Amino acid sequence: MEEIKTPKRPIIYYMLIVVVAMLILNLFVMPRLMNRQFEETSYSEFLDMLENGKIKEVEIQEKQILFMDKSDPARYYVTGIMDDPDLINRLDAAGVTFTATIEQEASPWMTLLLGYVVPLLIFMVVGRLLMNSLMKRMGGEGLGGNMLTFGKSNAKIYVQSTDGIRFSDVAGEDEAKELLSEIVDYLHNPGRYAEIGANIPKGALLVGPPGTGKTLLAKAVAGEANVPFFSISGSDFVEMFVGMGAAKVRDLFKQANEKAPCIIFIDEIDTIGKKRDGLSGIGGNDEREQTLNQLLSEMDGFNASKGVIILGATNRPDSLDPALLRPGRFDRRIPVELPDLQGRVDILKVHAKKVKMGDNVDFDAIARMAVGASGAELANMINEAALRAVRAGRRFVTQADLEESVEVVIAGYQKKNAILSDKEKRIVAYHEIGHALVAALQSHSAPVTKITIIPRTSGALGYTMQVDEDEHNLMSKEEIENKIATLTGGRIAEDLIFHSITTGASNDIEQATKLARAMVTRFGMTEEFGMVALETVSNQYLGGDASLACSPDTSTAIDKKVIEVVRTQYEKAENLLKTHMKELNGLANYLYDHETITGDEFMGLLEQMKVPAEPAAAAEPTSAAAETTAPAEQTESKTE
Repeated sequence: MEEIKTPKRPIIYYMLIVVVAMLILNLFVMPRLMNRQFEETSYSEFLDMLENGKIKEVEIQEKQILFMDKSDPARYYVTGIMDDPDLINRLDAAGVTFTATIEQEASPWMTLLLGYVVPLLIFMVVGRLLMNSLMKRMGGEGLGGNMLTFGKSNAKIYVQSTDGIRFSDVAGEDEAKELLSEIVDYLHNPGRYAEIGANIPKGALLVGPPGTGKTLLAKAVAGEANVPFFSISGSDFVEMFVGMGAAKVRDLFKQANEKAPCIIFIDEIDTIGKKRDGLSGIGGNDEREQTLNQLLSEMDGFNASKGVIILGATNRPDSLDPALLRPGRFDRRIPVELPDLQGRVDILKVHAKKVKMGDNVDFDAIARMAVGASGAELANMINEAALRAVRAGRRFVTQADLEESVEVVIAGYQKKNAILSDKEKRIVAYHEIGHALVAALQSHSAPVTKITIIPRTSGALGYTMQVDEDEHNLMSKEEIENKIATLTGGRIAEDLIFHSITTGASNDIEQATKLARAMVTRFGMTEEFGMVALETVSNQYLGGDASLACSPDTSTAIDKKVIEVVRTQYEKAENLLKTHMKELNGLANYLYDHETITGDEFMGLLEQMKVPAEPAAAAEPTSAAAETTAPAEQTESKTE
């Protein structure tokens, strides 16, 4: 899609500004800089200085005499003229250099021009420029346009181009594309729907986490339909003056009706579409509510048969006003979720078309490592891999580049200048092996794929990565408990070997507590509370804000149960490590020497030590959770 650009100002506009600036410099600034400063003195003092030989040069004008002090050439004097016939002889006898000039009176027309006309023109031009700048900041069009037309929508208008965005450029969102393709078909063949009496939805709301491609999907709809595309953000409607947002909404729909069939895309619609609370007169945002009311009115007023389709995007659907979501306005809600395994593979392939890739690249393995990544993050991984290949002097991207790019996006860049002391490095090695060993000694746990003790810019001094072999969206109670036990393994290893604990387990503690609390309050996995929702989650697409919905006494009981769950798994992990101290020491020393080991190396060393490790494949879930607080396919335990 190509954006229709506003025509640039003609070159004569800028030439006029330059000419005015030069006039100001020549008429006012330069003369003041060039003029010499004179000190007034009497004619008798002038004669005394002349007789004493203190004068160097003299300029005789029609009404005054200018002269220079010989001892201080930077000082100039002026004195009145006198009827002195012997003046020339005195100057000649004193050996002074002298000249005579006759001042001509300036033309009255020139005086009028320079004294009044030019300053007035300069004042008008500068004032006009300042007013234009002020009006643009306030949302108007300057003095060149109508001062009352503040309510221009300022929407970016795109038209179809040869390299426009199509559905083929959007991967990993097949369900969303299928729902949107019906809108494209209607814009191409409206008579087909009118024949049967079907009405196309007036609006479709795209909801999902940031970076999943909501804006890209909207542009792809316009590209497939080959119609104009109006793009505007919700924040563009909110202005300083009350009523301007509503005026912009009216102007936007007016332009859309003139260019129908077309698509209106309002990004971050929650900015103006939040629920009305009735407090606008008591400190509320009256401007936002007026804008929302105008938007509701316009969506009711226009006829969808003209081919004007409204697309909105938000990652906070729970905050939208119910009147905006009712049928007849946004009739269709289209989820744009994080991609699954196959979706991640497809997204990686789409972005890899722009990069020279090696023959050994396995996108399936990269997609498994990048579980939970959005489309934007996957695109960033491809770009980071290309940058790493350039730094290494290669002309194509290898599998190692892609694997490192996944770690860069997840944990940050390697801190090459961060040097750990020998003691800290050994503590981190035992910490990470503690995680990995507990995971390997349990069933219902994802296999370990990588262990490293190289510090990262995210603050992690090391991490253990687990990647599940199969894609699944449910977690059983056993899987969550084993994940909590794995998270406690690092702290336990520190305590067993060094008889001391460090701050490195802070991230593990946070994740373990979050999982245990979710088991109690959201997933109903405890006998004490059963299937009772004790916690509500809002803003699910922005990380989720949890709030307890229970009495203080129940909250206290919840805290005790969470502590009990974590403590039980801590004791289980502690028993596992105590019975395998030999393996713990051997693996930690190996990691200390090599700094990074793969999952295959880790399992090979375990087999050599003859550890009776249970298979790591995930079992069929016995009691499933409707949603999870952490990705089911990958676990990453960081040492901070």
